Amino acid sequence: MVAVLAPVPAENLHAARQAGLVYVCDTEPGIRREKKGDGFAYRHPDGSPVTDEATLARIRALAIPPAYTDVWICPDPQGHLQATGRDAKGRKQYRYHADWASVRGDGKFERIVAFGEALPRLRRRLARDLRLPGFPRGKVLAIVVSVMARTLIRVGNDCYARSNRSFGLTTLRNRHVGFLRGGRARFRFRGKSGLEHEIVLDDAQLVKLMKHCQQLPGQSLFQYVDDAGAVQPVGSAQVNDYLREAMGEAFTAKDFRTWGGTLAAIERFAAIPPPEEASERALAAVEKAVVGEVAQLLGNTPAVCRKAYVDPAVFAAWRSGRLQQACAGARNARGWERAALAFLRGARREA
Repeated sequence: MVAVLAPVPAENLHAARQAGLVYVCDTEPGIRREKKGDGFAYRHPDGSPVTDEATLARIRALAIPPAYTDVWICPDPQGHLQATGRDAKGRKQYRYHADWASVRGDGKFERIVAFGEALPRLRRRLARDLRLPGFPRGKVLAIVVSVMARTLIRVGNDCYARSNRSFGLTTLRNRHVGFLRGGRARFRFRGKSGLEHEIVLDDAQLVKLMKHCQQLPGQSLFQYVDDAGAVQPVGSAQVNDYLREAMGEAFTAKDFRTWGGTLAAIERFAAIPPPEEASERALAAVEKAVVGEVAQLLGNTPAVCRKAYVDPAVFAAWRSGRLQQACAGARNARGWERAALAFLRGARREA
């Protein structure tokens, strides 16, 4: 039986040419890594050992973790994909040419698939911790992370709160939240870069827990009661530690915003067919409008939103119509997440 390879998306070939690279695939013959003593030896596709220093230096610069298995290394130093391997969990990992990263988003989005895959694990932990009695640290951190997941508010830090009078979730004061009818809460605060935020949270369970948090002594909105009975503030480092422990990988609060921004862009783009007049001007106008909506959701400028929070693969796939096809069956929130994750996995395989 002959395997039929999917055609390479035209936008990927274009990006490779734009970067002066050769588009390659790890199904092609490549350099293989094999264990030798305390280190590794490398062999060309024909089985001969790799001995030239330039190639060995290039391989060392890729910093392929020793634990990776089934390692493939591109023989061509100008290949857009320089290496692949399997990590300890059996997941395929990629090392790209630096020039490819520069035209495909500087590697900012390489973690987004793993983050999406780890969300069910995080949600199970949140559900368990939110049921804890009283207000220990684990429960309050679960409240903070749950609010972050629903609102995409920045985590915040004490330095910004003190020096710039700008706030994020962990530095919000009681005065920054008001409780509305119907189990809703409204956040009003000054965020990063002096932007004013007004965000409504519509989740009766979380709002009820926040009300109880607010009743603890002190001005900070999110505080916990330690083992000695003292009230302590929650910090951004504690939030990131909680995410790492709950998700099993070194994710941070910023990954939430990257996931949330990309997911919001996917939902909006998938509802818009490419304009009949497929000129660059018409396409750019739609992209500008969508990015503007997502930027408002995140509290960023459109330029920062496009560069840092929306995976570049989304734009190319919308232009080609592949995004609409990938998300055709998405309905509710979990359905959109599943569709987005499947699309992003496919985009990584094609990259």
